Amino acid sequence: MLAVTTCKVQSRIQAELVEKYPMVTFQFCESMEEAEAYLSRADLFITYGEDVTPEHIKAAPLLKWIMVLSAGMDKMPFKEIEARKIMVTNARGIHAIPMAEYAIGMLLQTYRESKTIIEYEKAHKWGKSLRMNELTGRTMLIVGAGAIGQELGRLAKAFRIKTIGISRSGTKKEYMDVNGRVDDLDEYLSEADIVVSILPSTKETRYLFTESSFKKMKDDAIFLNMGRGDVVQDTVLMDALHQRQIAYAILDVFEQEPLPAAHPFWSMERVTVTPHHSGVSPQYQPRAFEIFKHNLDVFLNEEGDYQNVYDWNRGY
Repeated sequence: MLAVTTCKVQSRIQAELVEKYPMVTFQFCESMEEAEAYLSRADLFITYGEDVTPEHIKAAPLLKWIMVLSAGMDKMPFKEIEARKIMVTNARGIHAIPMAEYAIGMLLQTYRESKTIIEYEKAHKWGKSLRMNELTGRTMLIVGAGAIGQELGRLAKAFRIKTIGISRSGTKKEYMDVNGRVDDLDEYLSEADIVVSILPSTKETRYLFTESSFKKMKDDAIFLNMGRGDVVQDTVLMDALHQRQIAYAILDVFEQEPLPAAHPFWSMERVTVTPHHSGVSPQYQPRAFEIFKHNLDVFLNEEGDYQNVYDWNRGY
């Protein structure tokens, strides 16, 4: 069995894989261009997913499984993958800790006016009259109450925040005071002081937040998006901010990435832009490869249950 990586894998992890799985040949490549020489013999790709094209699938006649070392898979050539019945698994869930910490950290910065404080410090300004707010006691609407959303809910409890978890099914989720379905999202928007989107990119979630959504929100609400950028159109969100339908937006994901240097979001006073790094952590690859090793054991031994298998019906 030949496993080909199309991305740089930590040397410690490489050594662990080679030692634990002598029956597997690992070809550790650091790019798809480097990996292309081995595609014709590859049984398995290990990739971040953004570099796989229909041509690569056609060039790999033996391919049986693709391990995507991320949660988002919206750039994968699924038409060709599905036609070949190639299994796809991903690293869904490993982002829970860093992304939940990101959300709490960015909300605290916003309520406690950290950006302004830093500017005052640079200017040697004693801005004693600067008004601040508290995060404690707010109501948070978590749209996408999976592993990340539930970890965010757990941290939110330290601030005595009321949590409303939104998911496809609306079933009870851990650390959620109220549970609702995505189809009923509009019913909860007016309750929230904070709306956090952690949704994947699917046909159902594309542009889920509309002009009507922002009109239903509180005018002092904060909208935080760390799921996928196409959950809302840039123009719709900018209009909502200009019209003071919401107070602030914290954005880690965008319709177009990288966000163009001339994009208005960069200079809007009531927007914080971060470069899609809410899930960044030194533990990222170790956690992702724990999922991979579990699935490889199942694959080799032909027993047990796979983790994080892509669901063709749900789109994630």
